[in-house]
Amino acid sequence: MSNGQWYPPEWPDRIRALASGELVAVTPRRAATVMLLKDTLEGVYVHMLRRRASMAFAGGAYVYPGGGVDERDSRPVCWAGPPPAEWADRLGVEDEASAQAVVCAAVRETYEEAGVLLAGETADSVVSDTTGDDWEADRAALVTRELGFAEFLDRRGLVLRSDLLGAWARWITPEFEPRRFDTWFFVAALPDGQRTRNASTEADRTVWIRPAEAAAGYDKGELLMMPPTIATLRVLQRYGAAGDALAAAVERDLAPILAEARLEGDELVLSWPGHDEFTKHISTGPPGGSR
Repeated sequence: MSNGQWYPPEWPDRIRALASGELVAVTPRRAATVMLLKDTLEGVYVHMLRRRASMAFAGGAYVYPGGGVDERDSRPVCWAGPPPAEWADRLGVEDEASAQAVVCAAVRETYEEAGVLLAGETADSVVSDTTGDDWEADRAALVTRELGFAEFLDRRGLVLRSDLLGAWARWITPEFEPRRFDTWFFVAALPDGQRTRNASTEADRTVWIRPAEAAAGYDKGELLMMPPTIATLRVLQRYGAAGDALAAAVERDLAPILAEARLEGDELVLSWPGHDEFTKHISTGPPGGSR
């Protein structure tokens, strides 16, 4: 492997099985992830987690905080920023409840995995400190699903700040992968006074890193990443400040990106539309022939 592209060894067999009809694609679960940014004298940095090598999906890969939508994420919450109807249009989902669920998942997962909360006591404020035993108890209850996100916000008298998020991209896990996600990527700035920590049981390392440095690590094969992660990093490195990236999010295309597998001669070609760097050529002969 010349770079750090995450490519499970079982994929060629699964692609063949899907093409022959032996494999039925599973329905992807909706998910959200947040590219958390902060400004420094050296430029903008992004927060990343390294998934534990033991994880069944993307073990060892660097990712952003995120996870699947919980069915309770659509329950009514105190809300600031663009209304759910506007988010539904922006995200390309069928209704306001679905849009709210995706946005709530983005905010909730960022708090669960990084300890950062995009919410405040009023529509124009943000919590400045989420440390302490009482906060940690609530965060742990959210992780175990003993506590719903709407209940958490209501208990603390908080307003969800949807205006602090910018929708950036949408990627869908390939049809031949058994763990599939329909994931919306968001961008957000680290609120003043808050700090990240490794709060995720799924990660063994967290870093603040410049997007260009992370991309260089991927190119050298030093940092393992899935295509959506490196693709978003390559775009993020164009911006010198978190505010610039947030402003650019308004114009981002959210058309879903889904890998395609097709037969060309004696090869299966795996590609992600619009992202030629991730194309793989897989021999249709005995397993093991890919490049």
